[in-house]
Amino acid sequence: MEKIVRNFLKRRGYKTLDLKSVLFDMDGVLYDSMKNHCIAWERSISELGIECTLEEFYLYEGQTGRNTIKQLIRRGFERDADDTEAKEIYTIKTKYFTELGPAPVMPGAPEVLYLVKDEGLIPVLVTGSGQESLIGKLELNFPGIFVKERMVTAHDVKYGKPNPEPYLMGLKKAGVQPFEAIVIENAPLGVKAASEAGIFTIAVNTGPMDDSVLYEAGADIVLTGMEELYDKLPQIISILKQCR
Repeated sequence: MEKIVRNFLKRRGYKTLDLKSVLFDMDGVLYDSMKNHCIAWERSISELGIECTLEEFYLYEGQTGRNTIKQLIRRGFERDADDTEAKEIYTIKTKYFTELGPAPVMPGAPEVLYLVKDEGLIPVLVTGSGQESLIGKLELNFPGIFVKERMVTAHDVKYGKPNPEPYLMGLKKAGVQPFEAIVIENAPLGVKAASEAGIFTIAVNTGPMDDSVLYEAGADIVLTGMEELYDKLPQIISILKQCR
């Protein structure tokens, strides 16, 4: 683990990694919600007459719904979708997602969040989601962890993941530099965004993809899920503190 951190510092040209904040993705990290998202996406896009699979939506995870829709409309109909059309399709997708019921908390997520808080680190939410049904549940499921001023959602960004914009915005809201934070992600596009923002990135592989996909996207470490992260996070934090 220490070698991974040292290699990161050398590759980035950082002298230290002075950990002050942890930036969290939401779907597939804090909530076991990706299965329902993929079902809702596949249904709403198939109804447009565009061929798609459940599995491919794991690869689109992290980018805004608007960008996903525009990408698929371009693929299916060789034209651009305007914002009004994208909004209408996203409303249908949201309806299908809501009908599937609430997504459960990801096993290990509460323990990770409260460990971060106990360590005096600043938790920041950085999600490509605009689903109010999930965002509104954060205080209920993880009381005292996130504050609105330290959340980045689909409503806040212009480009969204895989552009580094959301994580750069998250750093700004935390008041830290890239060498003062780590990111917890599960999606290739989110990993790419975090990596391009210059942040040490831990991927938790809670989807159906091979670990190599996350490493290729730029992950520094890939773990099997939030429970493994909880087990290893004290060691990771200890190593990062030694790199000051």
